[in-house]
Amino acid sequence: MSEKDFISKPFSSTIENGSFQWSAPSNIALVKYWGKKENQIPANPSISFTLNNCKTITKLAFAKHIDKLSVTNNGFSFDLLFEGKPKEDFKPKIQKFFERIEIYCPFLKDYHFTIDTENTFPHSSGIASSASGMAALSMNIMSLEKALNPNMTEEYFYKKASFLARLGSGSACRSIKGSVVVWGNHAEINGSSDLFGVEFPSNIHPNFKNYQDTILLVDKGEKQVSSTVGHDLMHNHPFAEQRFAQAHHNLSAIKTVLVNGNLDSFIEIVESEALTLHAMMMTSLPYFILMKPNTLEIINKIWKFRNQTNIPICFTLDAGANVHVLYPENVREEVLQFIAAELVGYCQNGNYICDEIGTGAIKI
Repeated sequence: MSEKDFISKPFSSTIENGSFQWSAPSNIALVKYWGKKENQIPANPSISFTLNNCKTITKLAFAKHIDKLSVTNNGFSFDLLFEGKPKEDFKPKIQKFFERIEIYCPFLKDYHFTIDTENTFPHSSGIASSASGMAALSMNIMSLEKALNPNMTEEYFYKKASFLARLGSGSACRSIKGSVVVWGNHAEINGSSDLFGVEFPSNIHPNFKNYQDTILLVDKGEKQVSSTVGHDLMHNHPFAEQRFAQAHHNLSAIKTVLVNGNLDSFIEIVESEALTLHAMMMTSLPYFILMKPNTLEIINKIWKFRNQTNIPICFTLDAGANVHVLYPENVREEVLQFIAAELVGYCQNGNYICDEIGTGAIKI
């Protein structure tokens, strides 16, 4: 499919007003996407676990304009509420999103929207909410488009939702549908695309069913460097091409692992990817160290615990200091005891969040 396939055709139905509500989860990349081209196209493919508990719930109410003269903001009219209260500082990001998707959803200018959004995790927790937030908003927009075009297929509905979400926040396209999602063209993944995320096409080994992700909140502050700036630093990075090739190789390798259930190989790939992501930031110009001393303490504790117990626990990192502790469901009790006994002290205010693999966006 090309971008042109996502441009709305004239609609057979009309709708004056109404509302939709969706939840969409965050996700955690196993093979990382770092670096992008124009129009939110990834420089390399990525694969992620969809989370279950860390999600954004967004209600979109809409009413058709009586006259176009009342429309401001370059033709877009919307109010934004966060947890029921006006949130002006979120509005520029939504405005930019609407501008990016206008060509694909021209009906947006026909309505005034009230976007009421909330997260199931604290906004200041240091967990990125852009993926879940843009995914939830995109699902609502597609619900409106489906009301205007009742003949839309379910396949198209979800592909376009992922396509739109990507234009709001790249990784948001991996929060739409599926437990394991691939984004970016990859020779061995049928149907994979730079334009939207696709469900992992093979049956996943039982070892990964209900896989756990306990997120240790090492630093709940604002990110030291925005994802946009971080991705841009890959443009003239001395190791960029090798990194992109490595991502393709690691996606091939983890594809096999997810099918055969080899946890040792899974751990090796996932931890290497996490450290490579941070190595890219440490070797860019300007350079950043996003890990904190407590991040390193936790990593060393995890390695020691794994060596002593042979429990298949591992870590991954986003572009920040927090640590995602990944492990199978059948060792949950032992790992949570270890976290409570040895890792909580490295978390800000002792805070951590227990999550697990989920399935994607849900209509409420």
